[in-house]
Amino acid sequence: MVDSPTEAPSAPPLAGRGVVVTRPREQAGRLSALLKAAAARPILFPTLEIDDPLDSRALRTAIDRLDSFDVAIFISPTAASRGMQSIGARRSLPARLEIAAIGKGTARELHRLGVEDVVAPATGADSEALLALPRFADMHARSVVIFRGAGGRELLGETLAQRGATVEYAECYRRKRPSGDAQMLLRAWGRGEVHAVTVTSREALANLVDMVGTLGRHWLRKTPLFVPHERIAQAARALGIADVLVTAPGDEAMVAAIASYFAASP
Repeated sequence: MVDSPTEAPSAPPLAGRGVVVTRPREQAGRLSALLKAAAARPILFPTLEIDDPLDSRALRTAIDRLDSFDVAIFISPTAASRGMQSIGARRSLPARLEIAAIGKGTARELHRLGVEDVVAPATGADSEALLALPRFADMHARSVVIFRGAGGRELLGETLAQRGATVEYAECYRRKRPSGDAQMLLRAWGRGEVHAVTVTSREALANLVDMVGTLGRHWLRKTPLFVPHERIAQAARALGIADVLVTAPGDEAMVAAIASYFAASP
């Protein structure tokens, strides 16, 4: 009896695919590692840079008054890492202070930093998801401090205030556009080595468009763009990017969505 030949195992859908990661350099490690594990080639091109706030007096004042707040909300993994670093430099967290995170990624970062009890939505990773939790429906006589970057959306604070809370902001970092050169990325695009782009905020998208110039915008409009929120997708489509895919929140979900895309369109 002659054994029938066995088929060679097929390559993973992301094998050899170049995926641009636009996150700030210090936040890109997890997504890059997951892409590598899926046999992709992460191409790091940060379009945001994280820096200290220009004026940290309000941040220090809020930290010194943490005992006066009922809830501290961290709106991103960066807010968690920078906020906890600033807190740790001055004091410990009050035992009675309730800690909340905008999503699972931020909660994971708080857990990593030693915060055990964190309130976070089971699904979603935005202000709307956190505000939908029943514990934030009635905020009368409650005081909230929101750790965030300079600027940003006001929906969370404004809605909590409408629900009766006293809200203060502790801006623990600021975002700025890097001064990096896009030539490496443009050359990779020209060689056909860029197969997908990931963007996780509208600000990062706007910076990407500015940084890559006219030629880069030409390539970007022809490259699948993966984003974790419909707001970012709308901004991308308005820029003429045709192939925009909205993934579930989280690095694992983004990598799974990219793999599914290329598995269906080899």
